[in-house]
Amino acid sequence: MAGPPSGVEGYIRIHSLSGETAHLAALARVAVRRADGGEAALEIERVRENGAGFFIKFKGIDTPEDARKWSGAEILVSREEAAPLGSGEYYIEDLKGLSLCGEDGATLGVVGDVIEGGGASLLKRVLRRARRGLFRFVTSLSAKLTLPGVAPCCAPCGF
Repeated sequence: MAGPPSGVEGYIRIHSLSGETAHLAALARVAVRRADGGEAALEIERVRENGAGFFIKFKGIDTPEDARKWSGAEILVSREEAAPLGSGEYYIEDLKGLSLCGEDGATLGVVGDVIEGGGASLLKRVLRRARRGLFRFVTSLSAKLTLPGVAPCCAPCGF
């Protein structure tokens, strides 16, 4: 996620949802999706990392005012360019579309989106007749999590 501008040269503070940044430093170009839904391919001019965080300078974004326009935008990379997964890890994007199941195996809904939050991610449940709700995603309660194409999808969640 793109955060606020940093300095006077147009650097943008980056918050990596995975906590990893080495894969971003190796990229020459990324897709960026603004909060208004607009997307652009931006060329990475320079990266900087220090105790205050990780920062990217995109070509053509040369002032704090230009950089501010991208605050809140998502940095999108292909699966091949993403940080590699460790054992028991998953990409947030892979949770979307999974069925949410109760302990009895009954389907409660489908994951429509994932919202990062404090101690646990929140899964946005989509039910029939467009009803929605949020569930706390707790990996210790989600041992049956499987991904599409691998096995039947069911992600039990804590309430």
